[in-house]
Amino acid sequence: MTDTDAPEAGGARIHLPIHLRWGDLDAFNHVNNTSMLKLLEEARVRAFWRPGAGEIAPPTAVMDSSLHAGVLTLIARQEIEYLLPVPYQRHPLDVQLWFGRLGGSSIDVCYEVCSPRETAGESGQQVYARATTVVVKVDAETGRPLRLSDVERDAWSPFVAEPLRYGHRR
Repeated sequence: MTDTDAPEAGGARIHLPIHLRWGDLDAFNHVNNTSMLKLLEEARVRAFWRPGAGEIAPPTAVMDSSLHAGVLTLIARQEIEYLLPVPYQRHPLDVQLWFGRLGGSSIDVCYEVCSPRETAGESGQQVYARATTVVVKVDAETGRPLRLSDVERDAWSPFVAEPLRYGHRR
């Protein structure tokens, strides 16, 4: 199940519920920093790949994921700012996703990894981490960048908003 909310600062956000696995924890009993990359990857896959028969996906899921599609999505850059340790919990995290930029062949995917929506009290959700991933669309055969299609731009444009500004950058 996914959800989208009303536009915030120029664009809507996609809410992707992502469950933690016990193996995501480290010796300090919180989500390991390398596991955070896997959680963000799972959110991207759910946000971009077309759903199979009977599956529910957000309106941004317009890319073919088959090996025969001839398109690769490569990660050019990732940045994560960890704000709070993520404890193990049974309710899924609320990974909120939007686009900080739609380029010619690349996109800046922005995320906030938040506490579960089901457990948000009066003080609201906690933000555990914020991240940005630069994804480049590439021709699988030639390795050359591919322009974003009109279908992709139409699906993703409603979710373009301000990119993240990191507070601890030197």
